[in-house]
Amino acid sequence: MFALIDCNNFFVSCERLFRPDLEGRPVVVLSSNDGCVVSRSNEARTLGIPMGAPAFKYRQVFKAQGVVQFSGNFELYGDISQRITHLLTAITPRTEVYSVDESFLDLSQLAIADYQTWGGAVRQRLLREVGIPVSIGLAGTKTLSKLASEHAKRDSGSSGVIDLINTTPATRAAYLLNTPVKDIWGVGRRLGPRLRAQGVHDALGLSRMPPRLAGQLMGVHGRQMVAELNGTPCHRLEPFGKVRQTIMHGRMFGEDTRQFPVIEAAIASLTARAAAHLRADHLLARSAAFYLRTNRHKPGYRLVSRHLDFTTPTADTGSLTGRLVEAAGAVFNPSLDYHKADILLYGLVSEHSLQTDLFNNLDLAESEASQTRLRAFDAINDRYGRRTIRYAAEDLSAAWQPQHRHRSPHYTTAWDDIPTARIIQ
Repeated sequence: MFALIDCNNFFVSCERLFRPDLEGRPVVVLSSNDGCVVSRSNEARTLGIPMGAPAFKYRQVFKAQGVVQFSGNFELYGDISQRITHLLTAITPRTEVYSVDESFLDLSQLAIADYQTWGGAVRQRLLREVGIPVSIGLAGTKTLSKLASEHAKRDSGSSGVIDLINTTPATRAAYLLNTPVKDIWGVGRRLGPRLRAQGVHDALGLSRMPPRLAGQLMGVHGRQMVAELNGTPCHRLEPFGKVRQTIMHGRMFGEDTRQFPVIEAAIASLTARAAAHLRADHLLARSAAFYLRTNRHKPGYRLVSRHLDFTTPTADTGSLTGRLVEAAGAVFNPSLDYHKADILLYGLVSEHSLQTDLFNNLDLAESEASQTRLRAFDAINDRYGRRTIRYAAEDLSAAWQPQHRHRSPHYTTAWDDIPTARIIQ
C-alpha cells in the first residue's frame, strides 16, 4: 500500500507561508532570470496563466490582474522540503523522496484502520507543523496513488485526500475514466499521441488494454502501467537516501557574455556547489563535464561540452574547478554570446571505497591533507553560512549571476532574513 504526499503549488505555498496576506490572490513564481512561470496559485491558473509561460509575454496580464511575482528562492524551497521529509520519515522510514514536492510512503508495515482518516491526520499535521498544504493519494500501487493525489488536488469535496484502497471497483473505475491519458504517471508527451491513436483516451481505457499490445506499443514500461492501473504493483519504493548517480548544477546567465573570466567564475561557482554536495553525501566523482550554451531562442544556437575522466575519484573543489576551467578555456570562442553553463559530476563512488589506479600514482599523504582541508572548509561554511569562505575564481565576475528582481528573503537559511515579530500591547 502506498501514499503519495504531493505539496500543493509548492513554491507558491512556501512564499505564502511567510506572506499570509497573499492568500486568495494570484501569485506566480518565476525561474532563473525571472524567465518563465514555474509555480502558480490556483487564482493565477484561473486567469489562464499556463505553467512555463514566458514572463515577458504575460507582463500586461500580471499588471492588469494584480498578479504577485516572486523570483525563485530555491534555498527556501529546499529547506521547507527537508522539513517535510523529516516529518514524513518520522511517520515511516519507508519513504521515497520522489521530487522536491512529492514523496511516496510505503504503508505496508503501518497499522492503519481507516486510510481516509489517516491521510487526513497526516495532512493536518503537515499543515500545522510545517504550514504547507498537501494532497494525498492512497492506493495499492504507485501509479494509482499518483492518480489519486491529482484528483485530490482538484476535487474540493475530497478534503485533500482520496483513498483508492478501501473503495468499490465502480468508484475506482470512475476516477480512471476521469483521468486523461496524458495525465497518467509515466505517459507524458511522447506516449500520449501513440495511445490516443489506438483509441485510448483515459486511464480506464489503458487499464483495459491487453498487456501484450501495451508491450508492443511501449515496451516493458507499458505492461507495467497496465498492471499498476489494475492494482498489481510493479514499482518498488526507492529507499530513502539511495546513492545518487549524478550531480548537476546549471544556471542561465544574468546577461549573455563573451568574456572568459565571466565563464570561469560561473564554472567555479557551479563546481563548488556540486563538489559540496559530493562531500555531504560522502561521494567521489570519477568523471566530470561542462556544457556551455548560447541562447537557443536566437539564431546560430551553439552547444559546446567536454567530458573529463580522473585517474583517481575526487571531491576536491580546487582540483575539479582547475580541470574544468582549463578544458573550457580550450574550447572558448570569443565570438559567441554564451547564455548558460552546466556542470555535471558522474561516475560517483563512495569515499569509503576509494580504489587507486593500477600504478598507484595516488599520493596518500597529499590525499589525506586535501581531505583535512576540505573538512575544515565545509565545517566553516556549515557554521557561518554557505560561501563564507570560497575559491577566488568564484569572485572573478558577478555578471553571470542570474537576475532575481522579485526574490523574497531567505527566511530560514540566512540569519539576517529571519522574520521578526513585535508584541503590541
